[in-house]
Amino acid sequence: MTGRHPEGTTAAAVVPAREAAPPIFIIGSPRSGTTLLRLILDAHPRISCGEETHFLRDLEAIVSRNWGLVATYGLDREWWLAHLRALYSDFQAEVLARSGKRRWAEKDPTYTLHLGFIEELFPDALFVHLLRDGHDVVASFRDRWGYVSAARAARGEWARYVGAARALGERLPAARFLELRYEELVSQPQAQGRRLFDFLGEPWDPSVLEFDPADHRATGRYQWFTAQRRAAGGDDATIYRSRVGAGGDSLDPLLRALLRWRNGELLRDLGYLGQGGA
Repeated sequence: MTGRHPEGTTAAAVVPAREAAPPIFIIGSPRSGTTLLRLILDAHPRISCGEETHFLRDLEAIVSRNWGLVATYGLDREWWLAHLRALYSDFQAEVLARSGKRRWAEKDPTYTLHLGFIEELFPDALFVHLLRDGHDVVASFRDRWGYVSAARAARGEWARYVGAARALGERLPAARFLELRYEELVSQPQAQGRRLFDFLGEPWDPSVLEFDPADHRATGRYQWFTAQRRAAGGDDATIYRSRVGAGGDSLDPLLRALLRWRNGELLRDLGYLGQGGA
């Protein structure tokens, strides 16, 4: 990127928009099944959706936390937004060129807490919120990152992500925000998949539900973890249902009580209070 542009032109004129179709962002609490949604999207012949980069989350500091220092260089905030948009768009355009696909999507649960910045960069973006029962989310936190992490999710992290995503949904038109439930996605994959691609304006392709053979640029850790999950649940289907209700089967009384004490109203509003055990 250059720090200059021709006299009489704006940064936006120097850095033109590059997206032919609105970008797609998958958001939601960590451990809500967003990786499953990424693989479904990435298996579509027109869409590329790779591993999490945390790229935009880290770049936001330039125009927020570090702005007091960055502003001293004399370049206004719109200049930075235009060039950050171009940098990220160039990265995704290169990925599309190499994959032969036409449209990019980004899956990163941490972006759920940075939605204002993402909206500034991509004001036409589409957002897909994947919602999952808090009991199962807490159980997944525990299995992946340990008990302390699970307690943090139960105490408020799950609700913070859900609240941020749903607040976005309240202020965006229905054409730009879709909420899916993990439980429905794994139990009715074709119906929910069609709903997803209708929302995105993309043709339905049944191969998205058999995504394992595709090259998703997935890490070895993901492949190992998924194999372990399928083996433990006795379910070798591509989209397996064995993790629905995992919190009810395995949450100890302390984690269950903590989750319900801090998030009882939200669980009830979402229809999850009767889940996760007695």
